[in-house]
Amino acid sequence: MRKLIYISLLVFSVQNLAAQDLKPEYQKFIKTFIDNVKNGRKEAVANIIKYPLERDSPIPAIKNKADFLKRYNDIFDVTLKNEIIKSNPAKDWSQMGWRGIMLNQGSIWIDEDGRLISINYQSKTEAALKQKLISSEKGKLHPSIAKFKEPQYVLETSKFKIRIDDLGNDNYRYASWSLKQSMSEKPDLVITNGKWFQDGTGGNEHFEFKKGNYIYECHIIVLGEKNSPPARLIITQSGKEILSQNAKIVPR
Repeated sequence: MRKLIYISLLVFSVQNLAAQDLKPEYQKFIKTFIDNVKNGRKEAVANIIKYPLERDSPIPAIKNKADFLKRYNDIFDVTLKNEIIKSNPAKDWSQMGWRGIMLNQGSIWIDEDGRLISINYQSKTEAALKQKLISSEKGKLHPSIAKFKEPQYVLETSKFKIRIDDLGNDNYRYASWSLKQSMSEKPDLVITNGKWFQDGTGGNEHFEFKKGNYIYECHIIVLGEKNSPPARLIITQSGKEILSQNAKIVPR
């Protein structure tokens, strides 16, 4: 759900910019994509995907062509296919600068090289799978943290294992363990009432959790410097940084 909120914010921001008319060379590969979807050419669609193709957490990302073909019908249901097939390349697809080319309000994004980079649509099949995975995940956690709306991230630094969950109503929870502990064990630290922040329009974001005069920040880095880590934990006390550790995002 947070991803959909982010997409809405992104679409709102790009709508404040002047959408550029689609160049003829872009219209050409958009027409080819529409035709391939219309005629059920799954292989042709799979060939233009930029992998991994992210899905709404905790649904795993689509790793490669074989994975995409296996899950094609779970994503491209009648509703999405109709939206694509009925679209007009000149009217319904917009070039949004460096962000790429989007269909309507951003349900599909394709880059200027003709690679499909994002599908921001969830079929009923994927929605059901998401709920099934969430239920399964809850059963593997310590009872004290088994209630939440949606999982967000599991991060690992050199010392800590950190779990971030959405409790609903803009309330996020931070739970942490020492690195060697399991999430089935009681967390060493739990902080609720955390907040989510969008950092620009490149996909970066961070979560902020407050406990007394301590602030725990978990940064997710999508767009950064060449050697930037995928995530970072920063802890401050009374405004002074006391810890900063790079982190990796752990697949669930």
